[in-house]
Amino acid sequence: MTLFYVASLLPGVLICVAALVGGVWGWMALGYLIVAVAVLDELLPENPSPELDAPRAANVLSTILALLHFAVLTLVVHAAGTQPTVDILPMMAATALFFGQVSNSNAHELIHRAQRGLHRLGMWVYISVLFGHHTSAHVLVHHVAVGTKDDPNSARWGEGFYRFALRAWRGSFLLGLRAERARGQRAGRPGWRNPYVVYLLGSLGFLALAHWLGGSAGAVWLVVLGVASQCQLLMSDYVQHYGLRREMTPEGKPEPIAARHSWNSPHRYSSALMLNATRHSDHHGSPARPFPALRLPEAPMLPRALPVMACIALVPPLWRRVMDPRSTAWQARAAD
Repeated sequence: MTLFYVASLLPGVLICVAALVGGVWGWMALGYLIVAVAVLDELLPENPSPELDAPRAANVLSTILALLHFAVLTLVVHAAGTQPTVDILPMMAATALFFGQVSNSNAHELIHRAQRGLHRLGMWVYISVLFGHHTSAHVLVHHVAVGTKDDPNSARWGEGFYRFALRAWRGSFLLGLRAERARGQRAGRPGWRNPYVVYLLGSLGFLALAHWLGGSAGAVWLVVLGVASQCQLLMSDYVQHYGLRREMTPEGKPEPIAARHSWNSPHRYSSALMLNATRHSDHHGSPARPFPALRLPEAPMLPRALPVMACIALVPPLWRRVMDPRSTAWQARAAD
């Protein structure tokens, strides 16, 4: 677990220091997330085996990371109204990457936990970046329909990221709302107890808190950080499911989810940074499995680390040149 602790906690600590004292600390946090992670991915050997099956240890780190997320959010929003621009910009860029790569991955872990307290902690992390509906949509829509036309967060072959992101955000919001309404009706709950009420009111509450802490600048920066975080989460879905589809059975139902329906990355340090979110096939096969125990089965592998592939996806023609032949080959292999 040591590597998970170091890789995921260090950027948050650096950002907190940057928010408190300014200076070069914001640049150090940004350099760590962009340069150091990429270099360490190349230097450290790949490790396809699970580290350990330790749900308690995983939950402890996830809880610490969630609390660190709220500390970072509070400090940087407050600093937005007090620090000079030269210090704010690198700090906010680092915060956006920390929220997108670490906090998103950690909240994703937490919403899959059976313990109500841990699940709600992950939900509030998502609400704090104005993305609360992902709590419902990810579990009730994405995990059920992944790799089919009914899942807005599964990228289609040939679809560029920008078109996908707009479709996925809107689709996941609406389908998650529909799923929660249906679940509430089955349970006999009144409409006002729909979790979407909490998601929306909670987001407004965080915007009000940001304005109180950092004035109008603080509220604006929270919106910027929220959009950046959401885009990175959508980018992860885009990269990890691009062009891989589940075939329909003669009964008209999608085939069972398999390892070949997700892209994975064996790169060790970025995987530790993102709590093994890069071992995506095993997660879809066993959603409740704690992140240290996730495995790398025989499955589609990205040619570079997930953060690098995300940068490539920002240029759709380059992305298609790199990934279309690979996704076509995996679909042909599945058909055989």
